[in-house]
Amino acid sequence: MMIRAVLLVLLCSITPFAAVALDSHKKYTIAFAQDTLDNDFRLAQVTGVRNALSKYPNIHFVYSNAKASTALQIKQIEDFIYQGVDLLITSPYNEIATTDVVAKAYKSGIPVIMLDRSVRGNDYTVYIHPDNKKIARDAAEFLAKQLHYKGTVLLLKGVPSTDSTRKRTEGFYEIMQQYPQINVLEYTANYLRRDALIGVDKLLKQGRHFDAIMSQSDSMLIGARIALNDHGIDPSSLVSVGIDYIKPARCAIRSGRQTSSFLYALGAKESADIAMKILAGEPVPKEIILESLQVTRDNADVIEPIF
Repeated sequence: MMIRAVLLVLLCSITPFAAVALDSHKKYTIAFAQDTLDNDFRLAQVTGVRNALSKYPNIHFVYSNAKASTALQIKQIEDFIYQGVDLLITSPYNEIATTDVVAKAYKSGIPVIMLDRSVRGNDYTVYIHPDNKKIARDAAEFLAKQLHYKGTVLLLKGVPSTDSTRKRTEGFYEIMQQYPQINVLEYTANYLRRDALIGVDKLLKQGRHFDAIMSQSDSMLIGARIALNDHGIDPSSLVSVGIDYIKPARCAIRSGRQTSSFLYALGAKESADIAMKILAGEPVPKEIILESLQVTRDNADVIEPIF
């Protein structure tokens, strides 16, 4: 089943760039400045955009890997500006530090698509993303209900400098503060299963107890399950909720080792489609919100993972 990405236009804005009739004899370069390729989700985004653009013979697609370095990502965007790419897609590692270089690209006449993550201000063409805060609120409410509104939750957080982590954390606490009998224990694992494995292992060795895990990505939840198993704890004995809905999450939900996941669309095809509209001089909205769905054992068989 193909997941339907519903575009909810919150703020419409005509792209400020001059109309460009795509010339089949001209090559257009679309660059993707990705924050890292060590994360499965980030790699899948780049692969998805590349595949979606592959049907256009006059589109030259290039990408960079910042290796989770803000300084390197800024340099790579600077390089794309210098090269004069026709359009830039980026998912910033640091929403504040990357603001100026993104604005520089935009003000120099390069259309900019913010994919999944954004920067401060509005100096970009379009921001494509699921609603992180709503997903976090819905996940927190579900988790609290599963716990009967009391217990300890381990919150596995993503990269602290990104707006997605900030919004997911804010949304989570907006709900949890309503339930004083629920305590929250935090650990930052940077959206990486390796970091989550190390972190949960460390917490368990310290004798820390928790009844549930709220993980800001399914990849981190995979690492948490490995650590739990290493300590003789059955993951199915805990309530666990993730975000993304990847194939291992579907498998874990089916087997009862994960309670739920919230589908988080890659936005790759949507970014490619919007990029082509921008290059053709068509109007695009300033913000596009992609639909998210909650997945449990009840519907895991009919909802396809994002990868």
